[in-house]
Parts: sequence; C-alpha cells; structure tokens
Amino acid sequence: MSARDFDYIIVGSGAGGGPLGANLARAGFKVLVLEAGGDSCASDELGSYMYEVPIFHGLSTEYAGCAWSYSVRHYSDTARQKLDSKFVEAMNGIWYPRAGTLGGCTAHNAMITVMPQESDWNCIAQITGDQSWNAEKMSSYFERLENCTYVSPPGSPEYVAQGVVSSITELLEGQEDWRDWHHGHGFKGWLTTSEADPKLALKDLEIVALLLNGVKEVLKDHIGNPVVGLECRFDPNDSRNRKNNSEGLAFTPLAVANGKRNGPREYLLKTQKEYPNNLTIQMGALVTRVLFDGSTAVGVEFFEGAHLYKADPGFDGHAPSAARSATAREVILAGGAFNSPQMLMLSGVGPREQLGKFGIREVANLPGVGANLQDRYEVGVVSELKRPFSLLEGATFAPPEKGAPVDAYLEEWKQGKGIYASNGALIGIIKKSTQDKPEPDLYVFGLPGFFKGYEPGYSKNFERYHNRFTWAILKAHTNNTAGRVTLRSGDPRDTPVIEFRYFSEGNDQSGADLEAVIEGVEFVRDMNERLSGIIGDELVPGPEINSREKLRDFIQNEAWGHHASCTNKIGADNDDMAVLDSRFRVRKTKGLRVVDASVFPKIPGYFIVTPIYMVSEKASDVIIEDAQRGQKA
Repeated sequence: MSARDFDYIIVGSGAGGGPLGANLARAGFKVLVLEAGGDSCASDELGSYMYEVPIFHGLSTEYAGCAWSYSVRHYSDTARQKLDSKFVEAMNGIWYPRAGTLGGCTAHNAMITVMPQESDWNCIAQITGDQSWNAEKMSSYFERLENCTYVSPPGSPEYVAQGVVSSITELLEGQEDWRDWHHGHGFKGWLTTSEADPKLALKDLEIVALLLNGVKEVLKDHIGNPVVGLECRFDPNDSRNRKNNSEGLAFTPLAVANGKRNGPREYLLKTQKEYPNNLTIQMGALVTRVLFDGSTAVGVEFFEGAHLYKADPGFDGHAPSAARSATAREVILAGGAFNSPQMLMLSGVGPREQLGKFGIREVANLPGVGANLQDRYEVGVVSELKRPFSLLEGATFAPPEKGAPVDAYLEEWKQGKGIYASNGALIGIIKKSTQDKPEPDLYVFGLPGFFKGYEPGYSKNFERYHNRFTWAILKAHTNNTAGRVTLRSGDPRDTPVIEFRYFSEGNDQSGADLEAVIEGVEFVRDMNERLSGIIGDELVPGPEINSREKLRDFIQNEAWGHHASCTNKIGADNDDMAVLDSRFRVRKTKGLRVVDASVFPKIPGYFIVTPIYMVSEKASDVIIEDAQRGQKA
C-alpha cells in the first residue's frame, strides 16, 4: 500500500463493512477493508467446519480461531450483577461472545435472516426528515441483497403455476398486489436465504405433532388463531405479513446456501477475485485511531499482526510492531456497537469528559458517542423431555475427531441436507406480549437442547442432553436506552467498558420490558402444560419460581442479550446526542462515516443482522451518490 491509493477505507468486515466494501469496489472505487482478525474459515479444516456447518454456530462462538470474548455488565452494581448464575468471577462480569474474523459476527451467528418491522424504518425517516429511510424504500434494499431459494422466482414454472391460482384468489379478495408474487423477496442478491427442511420433523413425527397441537391450543387462547401446522407456517419476510404485523407460527429464514453458512465473507472474497484492482482486504490489522487533518478524516493508523486485541483469547501482551498508516478520501467505521464508539473516542471524537480523562486530543465533542447502548432481553425455559428426540440420535454435534467413528449426520451435511444444515431451531412463534401492543414484540423458539444463556462452556452443554427442550424467549423493541460504552484506557488494544444497565438501572420507568418478558415465560409455561405427554419437569427457571414476583426476580437476574446496538445513533440536527446524520456522516467532522449496528436510534426488529445488511446497502447508494456529486462525508 502506498499513501493515497484508496478512495475509501472501511474498518471492519462484518454485516455493515463487508457488503459496503464489496459494493463500492464493484462500483469502481479503490477500497481498503481492514479486519483485525484473520480468516478462520480458511485457517484449517477445523475452522472450515466451524464456519460452514450451520449447527456448529454455538461451538463457533467459543472457537479460539475466531472468538472475541468481552466482559460486559448488565448491572453496574457488582452485588446486583453477581445474582446472575452466568457471572464469571475472573472476568468480573458476563461473557459476551463476538467474532474477530473475516465476516465479523456473521461468521458465528445463528444465520437468522428476518426483516424488521416497517415502523423501525419509518421512525428514522420521521426523526431525521429524510424520506429515503421510509419502509418502502428500505424494503427494496432487502430485495436487492437477497437470493431467496424458498420462494419461486418470477418466470419459473412454479411461479407461473402459483400465479394462476394466486391471481384469482387475490382478485376475489380485492388485493391490489396480485401481480407481485414474490411479496418483497429478492432472487439475485449476494445473500442466499433458505428454510430448514420441514421433512426433518418426520424423524420425530409424534413429538412434533404433539408440539404443534400444544402450540395450536395456546395460540387460540392467546391470540385467537387456531390454524397451526407445518403447512401453514407464515414467512416473516413476506411483505404482507410485515405489513399486517402477523402473529402465529412462523418458519425462520436462514442465511444458508446448499447446507452451508453464507454471508459477507463470501461476497467480499468473490468481489476481490472479480475486481482485484479495486478491493484490498488487509487482515490482522488492528486500527488504533482515525487520522485527522483538523476535523477532516484523512486515513487510519493500525498495528499489523495476530491476536493484538485483548478480547482475543490468543492475546499474550506482546508489543506490536510499529504502527502503519493508510489514507483515503473517506474513512468508514464498521466495527460494531462496541468497537466503533471506542475507535471514535480514541481518535478524539466523543464526550469531552471521556477524551480529557485519557489525555486524548479533542477533534469533536460529541456526547452521544457510546451512549444509547441497547440490546434485546432473552430468557430460556428449559424442560426435560419424557423421551429423547430421535432426530438427535447418534449425532455428535461437533467436528470430526481423528480416530473417532464417522458421524452419519456430518456425512449427510456434506450432501447439503440434514439437521446439521440447520441452526437447530424446530419451531418459531411471533406474538404480542399483550394484545394492546401495536405490533408483535416476542419471538419464541423451540430448541432441542439445553440453553439458559451465554456462559463459558455453554455450547458443549447445549446438545449434550438429547432429552432437554428449550423455549428461548426474545423481547424485541425494548424501551431501555440507558446502556453505554466508555473507554477503559487510552490503549487501543484494550476492550472498552460495556454497561447495559438492565431493568432497575435502566430508563424504562414503566417496567414494560420486564412485564413483556414475564408474559413470554407465562405463555411458554402455558404451552408446556398442554404438552405434558412429552414435556416433563421444568429445569429452568424451575418449579420453585412459582409466582409472578419470583419470576420477575428471576428474569432480572438471568436475562441476557446478543444484539448490542445503537451507540452512534442517527438523529435530528437539533439532537445533541445524535452522532450521525441521515447519510451516516459523523457530525462536526468531514470525511468520516459509521455503518454498522451502532447507527440505529432504536434497536430494530427481532434480530439485528438483517437491518444492518439493509443499512449497508443504503450506505452504498448514499456514498456513491455523494461521490458522483463531488462531495465527501
């Protein structure tokens, strides 16, 4: 690299930075993507299995080849935090897994690809006055990035046959979109989506039938929808279901192509191969700061080498070599909700108090940097099955070991099918915690296995017991915005201080978040009572948690999250806490943008990755537009 060879430097290769880098390179720009980790998938056979095999996503969060481990606090008060059974004394906090590898956290996530609600985008449009953020426009970005394999594409025989029937049905029903058979799906994008093979359930037909009957009964009581079955699960990414805020039994779309994980990593590598003169990917590059000329970003400084960041389990404290630098017309941070605010503050952009505390020269006093940290609340209800799943019989749920017997399920995966080609979720339910909610706020998963949250060693325990069943309850659209990310030190190798400030420490004064999670647990318990033929004793929370007050305490102690976001929020010009404008530009600076999970003012949808992909696509358009006008951030 020479001093001025790049139009854009992108720091981070995950859900925000990866697609953005590929899109800009394909548009003809010279792009440098810096990734602090390596390419764990290409490191060896074990790394390849950990990345590619969908069912190994839990193991991959603890795989040293890509894992970055953060210590976070749900509560700043230590005594309160220690009430969580997942508290790790050596970390003085709760373990929060992230990934330091090409593709970022898309290399170890559960591949769930679900669009957010329309209200999430319309809210940003309203806050900023920028109508390019409205839901209709933002939905077009999902169509652009998706390659859907579970809906028939336009022009196919299946599509035409479906069209004859659907057009008549929809015309009779007076629907206006009868020509639109794809209903919001895309078929030519870089991200392949699929659904788990429903025929897998045939191996446990009796258990699955009983599960569905229990779900049918409880949904009828709770939302008045008695129609449940494998043949009538709804697609949460169908534009009609999003518009109608549908509740009920849903299948969960996955970023799986021919049985293997796919994501930004593949898109970057494919782009680099096709546009070698436009895209440079530099791995093992830990960015230490953004370089400024006055208030204009002109490049970055970075260390080269492996295991340089303290979240990396391989960090040994060795001194890095002399810092290198690279310059460009614009710098785009895409390090995520923890690292992007950290990089901004280390570079002199952030709350004046934080900068002064560590002797960092101030470039821009932006008090919102690192504030507004948000996450979902999740809890697990774990029960013992009265008989093990046949579906899991003989499965090791682990990569092959030398000399060990052949895992027939792994051999099946090599043909692109079987339980290893899924993320393990058997059933999904989308519903409102209470019927007065304007839209659903709970996503409930049925998982064959033991899962009560993230703690060291959890991934091996998850599938160890084939007679355990977990309902994982996810609370979307949380109200608490009191979390924060601050600097631990001025050392760029150090991790930041991450405080989520759950429940009693948060600013959800009404307690609506907590009550919604309680409703989710009681809904699940209601289902389990109707499933007494297959589900036995409750292990977590356990029979001793037998009142609403005890359940309230349990949730406050044990809830967790895994979708950190919102720490560099987009906002209105008159909002002093807004870090970014609607074009991703860092306020009070030039030549600097942020494109990742940190940009949202409010946590969107049920799962964070798909909204980030959509934001990355939008940022591509915005940046290209500005370049064509001769403008920079």
